[in-house]
Amino acid sequence: MNLKELKIGILTISDRASQGIYEDKSGPAVKEYFELRIKNKLDFEYRLVGDSFTEIKKQLIDLCDKQNCSIVITTGGTGPAPKDITPEATEAVLGRILPGFGEAMRTESLKYVSTAILSRQIAGIRGASLIINLPGSPKAIAQCLDAVINAIPDCVYLIGGPEIVAQGGDKQIMHV
Repeated sequence: MNLKELKIGILTISDRASQGIYEDKSGPAVKEYFELRIKNKLDFEYRLVGDSFTEIKKQLIDLCDKQNCSIVITTGGTGPAPKDITPEATEAVLGRILPGFGEAMRTESLKYVSTAILSRQIAGIRGASLIINLPGSPKAIAQCLDAVINAIPDCVYLIGGPEIVAQGGDKQIMHV
């Protein structure tokens, strides 16, 4: 099978990481996750911004519309604190919301921490891009992506992206 390259945008949202107070570990965790799970050749576009509604929207639009990322993953800003506005900024750029992604990710996370119920991550479609919000914790990133990895290939294919072969648990997943 001759797989097309898959372009993945990673947008880390963190005031402190964007100011250099600490190193972003969530963006690299997303990259590592996809490198382990996706069989396609991968091209990553990485961005780091503060908790700014306007800047998050701007970066999401650029990653989808100009960089043509098939998948855009955000990390951070999904909690209940006043500065956590990633879901609102994401919703502002989406054409359609896919509520099942958020539901599945929260359900999986609840197996590990009772505070997962506070997470407000969403997912949806902008043009031919799938956008998924994730928490900022590297451990939570893997848990959340494990909950939805089997749906990602079909979703991306159905919205006009490339065929993806992913490793989900102990089986290979691809658009069928």
